[in-house]
Amino acid sequence: MSLWDWSLRAWESNAVQIACLDLQDAQGQNIPLLLWAAWAAQTGRAPDADTIEAACDTARVWQETTIAPLRAIRRSLKTRTPDLDDAAREAVRAQVKAVELEAERHLLTALEALSPAPGGAAKPVLTVLVAVSREWSPITPRAALTLLAERLPA
Repeated sequence: MSLWDWSLRAWESNAVQIACLDLQDAQGQNIPLLLWAAWAAQTGRAPDADTIEAACDTARVWQETTIAPLRAIRRSLKTRTPDLDDAAREAVRAQVKAVELEAERHLLTALEALSPAPGGAAKPVLTVLVAVSREWSPITPRAALTLLAERLPA
C-alpha cells in the first residue's frame, strides 16, 4: 500500500486525527513526517539515520515554504469578519484547504521516494516515531507519540 493510501486510511480514525493535531499544534511536529515514520515501520522498512535526516530536511522545506503558510491562510479565513461575505470566505478557505492537502500529498510522495525497500517484518512503530521526532525537534513528545502509535491502524 502506498504511503498516501495508508495515510488516508489512518486519517479515517478520529482518534488518530486528534493525536496528530495535538502533535502538530501543541508539540510542533510534522504530521506527514510522522505518518511516513509509522508507515515505514509497519511495512518493514528500517530508515537509517541518514534517511531520517533526509526525510526531515525534505519535510522542513515543504513545511516552511508551502504547508505552514497555506495553513496560516486557511486558519485566518476561519474567523468571521464583518467585511467578508461568509459564503465567499468559506469558498476560498475550502480552496486553500485543498491546496494545503495537495502540498501534503506531494510531501508524502517525496518521503515515500526516500524510503528504503521493505526488508522483512514490521518494526516497532514507536521506535521509528521517536527517532524521527528527535531529528525534527529538540523536544521529543514521547507521551503524545505513544498515544499516536497506539491509535494507528495495524
